[in-house]
Amino acid sequence: MTTTPQSQRPEHAPGDANVPAEVGADASADIVGGPSDASGARPALPVTLADIEEAREMLRDVIVPTPLDHSRALGRVTGATVHLKCENLQRAGSFKVRGAYVRMAKLSDEEKARGVVAASAGNHAQGVALAASKLGIKARIFMPLGVALPKLQATRDHGAEVVLHGNNVDEALTEAQRYAEEVGAVFIHPFDNADVVAGQGTIGLEILEQAPDVDTLVMGIGGGGLLAGVAVAVKELARRQGRHINIIGVQAENAAAYPPSLAADALVPLETVSTIADGIAVGKPGQIPFQIIRELVDAVVTVSEDAIANALVFLLERSKMVVEPAGGVGVAALLEGKLAELGIQSKHTVVLLSGGNIDPMLMLKVIQSGLAAAGRYLTVKMSLQDRPGELSTISRIIAETDANVTRVDHTRIGGSLGMGDVTITIDMETRGLDHSEQVLGRLRAAGYQPQVDQDQPRADR
Repeated sequence: MTTTPQSQRPEHAPGDANVPAEVGADASADIVGGPSDASGARPALPVTLADIEEAREMLRDVIVPTPLDHSRALGRVTGATVHLKCENLQRAGSFKVRGAYVRMAKLSDEEKARGVVAASAGNHAQGVALAASKLGIKARIFMPLGVALPKLQATRDHGAEVVLHGNNVDEALTEAQRYAEEVGAVFIHPFDNADVVAGQGTIGLEILEQAPDVDTLVMGIGGGGLLAGVAVAVKELARRQGRHINIIGVQAENAAAYPPSLAADALVPLETVSTIADGIAVGKPGQIPFQIIRELVDAVVTVSEDAIANALVFLLERSKMVVEPAGGVGVAALLEGKLAELGIQSKHTVVLLSGGNIDPMLMLKVIQSGLAAAGRYLTVKMSLQDRPGELSTISRIIAETDANVTRVDHTRIGGSLGMGDVTITIDMETRGLDHSEQVLGRLRAAGYQPQVDQDQPRADR
């Protein structure tokens, strides 16, 4: 799924805008940008290149410039030079500290004294906690009850007070906003704030310095702060150089609020959001990021849960990178051929790995799901006659195909089983989809009827 390419929309240089610096989650106006003026041009954008350059100076002693890693494996897949921008190696494990620090550093002394409040299940929480510790500001972070223990502990380790509330991020967010209004603390929005967008945009400056000949950038989108900030920086610098750089956003297909919003030219909330990429599981775009993205971003594509899991396994094996699901959606888009679908023939692509804060238990599930999606983990069920030698025969056939059996379940009782029949379930490791089909073919040629178990580990189950 893609949006209308930006090349078919009017282009505007970033400029100043008469819009509020921050838009709350309950803003009444969902139509963004306002009416065009008499010339037909849209209002100027709320974040400028100058804002991002100012943000960079503020961050100079706070963040680390993250490296570009050359991915030859992705290059072979795409036919282009591909680099990975490793924000998973940033302080606090993601890009979020950039925007959080810039937002909080600009608070007045009186606002800083009142403290800050935020809500998050992970990356934003750690970014705010780290920024608060650097600035000497008291921070209270609301996190849902089911938050992963490593993310909870990391947030506390940065010195923030953590309050567990609600069963999801939306409930924690509502409580955080209520508390901020009650005590007068400053609420730090994760993406719908001009200073936050400017902070995230500093990544764009780094990319162009590290890879000046890049022609395509690919990154994930949740609320849109990261993509919007990078787009402002990269598009304006490219305009000054007289060239075009493609900027492609990627969303999980079960949490894709931007495609319908861009199509409607208005913020369209999703009824439900369900994805392993919790870092971009946002049901409604931010008003400020949306205003920028609709003007500057070339396209938005979506990827499946299995594609995300496969990308994380690919990064572990081929790049030795630990990346969370939200951070791997850009790689998923390349592996799925999304640039080719858009008609983009890139010579030099940079993919942003936005974060690496993944819970070990989720990583285990994702690895299993990724292996299954790549055809490297196969579960089959077969009905057999209950007689000596049957299991030995099946084991021999599987061994001859070089598959590795990891588990066998043997059942004599079941509603569909006749007298003298058994059902066996076999888990095995294979080398890919072609190898899995080879194993199934050999079993069928021997007279068996293997059924692939649809309940084997998958990212969307």
